[in-house]
Amino acid sequence: MQLHTMKTLYSLLATITFLYAHPQSTAETAIKAGELILGGFSILKSNKVKKDNDASFITSICVKNKLTDKITFTLHGEDAKGDEVSRELVVQNDGKECVFNIPKGIYTYTVLLPNKEIYKKGEYKFEDDVVITIKKEE
Repeated sequence: MQLHTMKTLYSLLATITFLYAHPQSTAETAIKAGELILGGFSILKSNKVKKDNDASFITSICVKNKLTDKITFTLHGEDAKGDEVSRELVVQNDGKECVFNIPKGIYTYTVLLPNKEIYKKGEYKFEDDVVITIKKEE
């Protein structure tokens, strides 16, 4: 009878060991997967921070149109390498349009009316994000 009791005890001990060992391996796998996921997020975050803190680009330049007709807003300038940078926005009346990730610098701007008449023209040094409002001069 003692032999049967010993076999039962060993059997019970083996079952308990298996039950506790199995969740630990799953927990280890879950922890490793969590480390990989967190590592992926930190890489994405560091790339975003690096791009947003790039000192040579402006995140956005927006143009609001408060005139009664649509306008065409053009920008011409050069980046740090001397390459020409040109952007054109068609902004509906009471609308807003934006350009994104444009190099910092001095740009010539032109505001054209639908009849191709120049409404405004000038130069502007873009250093930060800006919203330009075009409205009727009084």
